[in-house]
Amino acid sequence: MKKLLISFCLIISTFIVFATQKETNKVIVGAEQTDRYFPLLEGKRVAVLTNQTGMAGNEHLVDLLVRNKFNVVGIFSPEHGFRGTADAGEHVGNSVDEKTGVPIWSLYGGDGGKPSPDKMKEFDILLFDLQDVGLRFYTYYASMARMMDACAEADKKMIVLDRPNPNGFYVDGPILDMKHKSGVGWLPIPIVHGMTLGELALMINGEKWLPDGKTCDITVITSLNYTHQTRYELPISPSPNLPNIHSIYLYPSTCLFEGTVVSLGRGTDFPFEAYGHPKYKGSDFSFTPRSVAGAKNPPLLNQKCYGVDLRMVPNKYIWENGFDLSYVIDAYYNLQLGNSFFTAFFEKLVGVDYIRKDIINGKSAKEIKAKWACDVEQFKQQRRPYLLYAE
Repeated sequence: MKKLLISFCLIISTFIVFATQKETNKVIVGAEQTDRYFPLLEGKRVAVLTNQTGMAGNEHLVDLLVRNKFNVVGIFSPEHGFRGTADAGEHVGNSVDEKTGVPIWSLYGGDGGKPSPDKMKEFDILLFDLQDVGLRFYTYYASMARMMDACAEADKKMIVLDRPNPNGFYVDGPILDMKHKSGVGWLPIPIVHGMTLGELALMINGEKWLPDGKTCDITVITSLNYTHQTRYELPISPSPNLPNIHSIYLYPSTCLFEGTVVSLGRGTDFPFEAYGHPKYKGSDFSFTPRSVAGAKNPPLLNQKCYGVDLRMVPNKYIWENGFDLSYVIDAYYNLQLGNSFFTAFFEKLVGVDYIRKDIINGKSAKEIKAKWACDVEQFKQQRRPYLLYAE
């Protein structure tokens, strides 16, 4: 009996140690560390750029600030809106947050996505808190860069409440040729840059990437217990068409279908986790894009598409292959449409001219990938002074 009691106590002790260790290693995002940024907000008119991902534990950042009696004068809404329900690129107008009564100011309608000078006069300090997914064509970093530009012009301080990058454990893809600069390619960085937004903000300043070499007064509130090898699963979907971590891991590769005639599953329950077309041959798998919240008018709406279901592809396989052209190459050869397979948007996504040409000329995914290997190494060296977390 005594031996059984000792064994039971050892099991309980081990469980407590394990649970405590797990809790100790939990990632603590910038928004949760109020002792580091609340003092900077005292007596200030505060504007916030955030969306549904801006949570501090179980409470939204805006609610947290209002509850603590800070003077929150406005909320800037990025792509997909403050509550994160709008389509990609959909115009989001000004409104009022029903819960707090704080005005919501859309970033769409200003000067190139920047607030007007009059709007910049309404606040003293900007809190930026968005959950990014680490891709050059994911627009939240561009919203940050434009706000940095506006704050630099208006001599306003900006605080970035940093969050982990779920694709932050690798760097892959070509560096943007700036002749292809657009809303889905704003800076000369690889498709998968492997940085948090806080790190990227420091790099924007350090590399003088703002217009006319301006720099923004930036403070980054770093995340705790995070490194670039942390596999961080997002507690909240960052946008309507990235519903889970598997779609976020596939996103670097399957997003390229946005620049083709092929559907990547928008308008289904599995966007970015499948691809297909009505004329795709040799597949029993099919889906039909419908008009749904966050994808009101998806490509190939109401057309039955045949193709490939990627939902069972293991995460480890995706990690090992990184930014992978093999899905696009498969669809290109299956449909036999030649250059008509691509749209003009393709170069905006990939950021260089040679990928379309190489696919048409029969190059393999591995051969094309070798072309940007030097880009990746160059960027890793370039970004090193700005990293806030261990690689």
